[in-house]
Amino acid sequence: MPRCGCCANRPKKIKKEADSKHFMFSQISGCQPAPEGYSPTLKWQQQQVANFSAVRQSLNKHRNHWQSQHLDSNVTMPKSEDEEGWKKFCLGERVYSGTDAVSDNENLGIDYIKMGFPPLLSIVSRMNQATVTSVLEYLISWFGEKKFTPELGRWLYALLACLEKPLLPEAHSLIRQLARRCSEVRVLEENKNEEQISALNLIICLVSRYFDQRDLADEPS
Repeated sequence: MPRCGCCANRPKKIKKEADSKHFMFSQISGCQPAPEGYSPTLKWQQQQVANFSAVRQSLNKHRNHWQSQHLDSNVTMPKSEDEEGWKKFCLGERVYSGTDAVSDNENLGIDYIKMGFPPLLSIVSRMNQATVTSVLEYLISWFGEKKFTPELGRWLYALLACLEKPLLPEAHSLIRQLARRCSEVRVLEENKNEEQISALNLIICLVSRYFDQRDLADEPS
């Protein structure tokens, strides 16, 4: 039985649009190459993956122990859906608000409200996968418009260490977005700060080689 004209034409149109979208996506899906002279060696990347794997194994092994530890009285973890609360908690009010002013009483001790709470084992061990994914999304969204900082780097590493395999589709999309953003910032790094480029290289390495997103990997020069 012959099909009507509109039905006969529809598959071709859909396929054409799909092919076009696939082509457009393929142009933006990879990471930008490292600046000349800053591409990590394969040996370095393999060592980072081995170190990361050991961190994950240790975290899983001792998770129950760290969950049982009492948090300090000044630590109040935000609720999973509190995006702004988590940004302040992880990055500190100083980074969150974009101010670099140093207060006079800073030598009296670390003010974690201002400086951000580090990803202590007693903290990350209490985060379930839904919270890990949510906080990762909040910080990647922040990173999309802001500069890379040590506080951000520490938390991204810790959250990746907590991310369970096999990846859920949302987490898969998030970490690919993260790696691409790291490659963009790495290229735009004007002063070629070696410590910062190394930290960006590390995140790209973990996403591509530990989480098997090989098309995003830095190819050794």
